[in-house]
Amino acid sequence: MPGLRDTTRTTRGWVRPLASGIVALLAGLGVLAAGGTGAAAGTTAPPTAHGRQATGGAMEQVAAMQPGWNLGNSLDATGSDETSWGNPRITEELLDKVRAQGFKSIRIPVTWGQHQGPAPDHTIDAAYLNRVREVVGWALADGFHVMINVHHDSWQWIANMPADRTGVLSRYNATWKQLAAAFRNHSSRLVFESVNEPQFTGGSGDAHNAELLNELNTSFHRIVRGSGGNNATRLLVLPTLHTSADQARLDELTATFDALDDPNLAATVHYYGYWPFSVNVAGGTRFDATAQKDLTDAFDRVHNTFVAKGVPVILGEYGLLGFDRHTGTVQQGEKLKFFEFLGHYARTKKITTMLWDNGQHFHRTGFRWNDPELFAQIKSSWTTRSGTASTDQVFSARSAAVTDKTITLNLNGTSFAGLRHGSTDLVRGRDYTLQGERLTITASALTRLSGSRAYGTNAVLYARFSRGVPWRIDLVTHDTPILRNATGTTGSFAVPTDFRGDRLATMEAKYADGTNAGPHSWTSYKEFDRAFAPDYSAGVTRLTSDFFAEVRDGARVTLTFHYWSGATVTYHVTKSGTSVTGTTA
Repeated sequence: MPGLRDTTRTTRGWVRPLASGIVALLAGLGVLAAGGTGAAAGTTAPPTAHGRQATGGAMEQVAAMQPGWNLGNSLDATGSDETSWGNPRITEELLDKVRAQGFKSIRIPVTWGQHQGPAPDHTIDAAYLNRVREVVGWALADGFHVMINVHHDSWQWIANMPADRTGVLSRYNATWKQLAAAFRNHSSRLVFESVNEPQFTGGSGDAHNAELLNELNTSFHRIVRGSGGNNATRLLVLPTLHTSADQARLDELTATFDALDDPNLAATVHYYGYWPFSVNVAGGTRFDATAQKDLTDAFDRVHNTFVAKGVPVILGEYGLLGFDRHTGTVQQGEKLKFFEFLGHYARTKKITTMLWDNGQHFHRTGFRWNDPELFAQIKSSWTTRSGTASTDQVFSARSAAVTDKTITLNLNGTSFAGLRHGSTDLVRGRDYTLQGERLTITASALTRLSGSRAYGTNAVLYARFSRGVPWRIDLVTHDTPILRNATGTTGSFAVPTDFRGDRLATMEAKYADGTNAGPHSWTSYKEFDRAFAPDYSAGVTRLTSDFFAEVRDGARVTLTFHYWSGATVTYHVTKSGTSVTGTTA
């Protein structure tokens, strides 16, 4: 996905391109990638871009692949072993358990480069190829549609194609000749993807990069189709450059489809959200109208360019980029709204979705969801809509009298069915009122449910709707957080923070002259986790070495901490060499 930075790496070494450039962002164009859900099986396919009537087979197969899941950070790991990025060895039981969650397809990313011999043959290590065959066999036996690819090779060696066109193409062709031979007689439910997130270093521009990708995709198609067996008609999946949904990238891939004139092809793109929201930077704390429009624009382009013309589309990866660190980078309620809407809108655009999971979602040995609430929302979105709300947090200050609190429901085509605490239905008119989509919880109900009003969440309510999953509402008692003076170093500095029940949303950083301080100097709002992070159990707010690396020596920086209650607190830090002093405002 195109981005403000070229790439982002997790500690496991995973690399993913990010969102579009700063000029586009400041111009309000946002970050446009792509994604979606599966087409309804049996739908009559419209004419393709080159005037043929699609057979329906590819469309039906891609529809049958909905929904899908990624076995990420295992066989795609760039170390010597599938466990080198921290995940356990893949087991047959794991795939059985994933299938039991309702997934119909599985994308198995595979990185081959470190398991290949030298030129000219680039022979894949037999033991590694057999291991991939074993995992693919387990998945097929489970009834999955299975997609394998050439994964992190894209940036490890394929990216060098501008400088070594002959060498890279030779190695790429050798790789796919071996894979085509190894899997030629496998079930037609096995799908080949030519390359993951193709990108090129040192190309002369978009036209040149498009030419290189077209050469790879065309060569892949020729090799697989010429290898015979089930490969003669196997579904082949071709990506756009960077798996982006920018219209220019879609048009480039369309030209390749037109030239190949093959009904058993599908397109693939990825979608990780509007970049400021996806990583929580530049004040992008909410799944607001801007973030929603980024999604609808991307999915509309994909649908109009491909699906509407009979070419199926697989959203090979989707999620939020902040998940690379942990799933708390984006606030829970805003995260749930993103996934609810993504599943719904992708479904309306008939695009098959494959959730990116590098081990942070489905526990690889415990076989449970690390965030069951998130998966419930994702699973519900495969078939229906769920009601949500403007927030999942209702704050009441302990230092003030309790008053009525109002939130706005997003009915999403459902109807409100009631408000529940535990197994008890609250009473309309006494405990809450509803005017249109404005839900008001009364002061008397808040007082009763909050008990002794200790700081933090005192009670959990669920707004229920006519369909979909309920919407959780935390009743939180808080007061404005208190910060204290501190000293430390640029490598280890923490602001002592008595959060008093509140939660940190974002942080601004400015110099005395009003200019922005720290990383991403185009915005005063810094990136959650990259520049700062709350540690509620330790009672501190940590500022990172990345933040101080881009702070001027000797200049006082004013930090403004924004909390989800609406409270703001200012604080000052000054860097002197590697020493840091922090003082309250």
